[in-house]
Amino acid sequence: MATLTISPEEEKRVKALGFLSNKGTDNFSGRIITINGKISAQQMQCISEAANLYGNGVVTLTTRLTIEVQGIPFDKIEDFRTYLSKFGLVTGGTGSKVRPVVACKGTTCQYGLLDAFAISEEIHERFYVGYNTVKLPHKFKIAVGGCPNNCVKPDLNDIGIIGQMTPVFEEDCCNGCKKCSVETACPVGAAKVVDGILEIDEEACNNCGRCIGKCRFDAIEEGVPGFKIYIGGRWGKRIAIGKALNKVFTSKEEALDVIEKAILLFREQGKTGERFSTTIERLGFENAESQLLANDLLERKQEILDAKLHLVGGATC
Repeated sequence: MATLTISPEEEKRVKALGFLSNKGTDNFSGRIITINGKISAQQMQCISEAANLYGNGVVTLTTRLTIEVQGIPFDKIEDFRTYLSKFGLVTGGTGSKVRPVVACKGTTCQYGLLDAFAISEEIHERFYVGYNTVKLPHKFKIAVGGCPNNCVKPDLNDIGIIGQMTPVFEEDCCNGCKKCSVETACPVGAAKVVDGILEIDEEACNNCGRCIGKCRFDAIEEGVPGFKIYIGGRWGKRIAIGKALNKVFTSKEEALDVIEKAILLFREQGKTGERFSTTIERLGFENAESQLLANDLLERKQEILDAKLHLVGGATC
């Protein structure tokens, strides 16, 4: 068996830089942040070259849209980071703080209702970069889904955004067709003709927008774009399904503010070592929701960030 020479202190230090120990060796996997899973061909080439120069030539993809190069010797870590920086690539993505954002491909998909790449870049800069030094009770994961197909599982993240397109129904234009093209187009059965008029069950409708433009009599020609936000999801040893806030946000700025308020709430009211879902369970969903829809947390932002909290780590889940 190989003799390990890296001290626990040094291992902890480089883990904070995004380098995870390869079990039973003195080598590490370097975790490269892709921002949202999108990198250029030049950056991909740089990663491949770095894997051959400093690692064992193996590149792996993580479930959180980051890239890891395996087999990097401890004494080559800084050389590896310097090489990546030539093309704007950085390592990281560990620790009890905001983690790298996960996003679907958004409007390059036929179902995409929002530009998931663009909004996730904003989230990355504002919260992953902007909050990089902010200690939280535990890791905090954010996901952006372009539509209700939920490919990136927003409701299994600490906070998740889902693109919405709320249909605008012009009842006066409805002819109550026996074979309604809107009813046929609705994938969740929310639209039905009842007593000669189309009805849309708002509880069942997931605002996917698939019905818009389907009526030959122009009963649904427009939709209102927006954002649905889930809080308190978790995937891991203990699973929790996130719950949606009782509002579809039509302003991107308001939706991003809710993310920031959630981070501030977690920092201030979460107990060290617990996930955000546990914090919400302890506080109560209605309590957490009311705080996220109000402005007090943002008004006290600097006070919350300056507080000496979560200085000693230790995950409980």
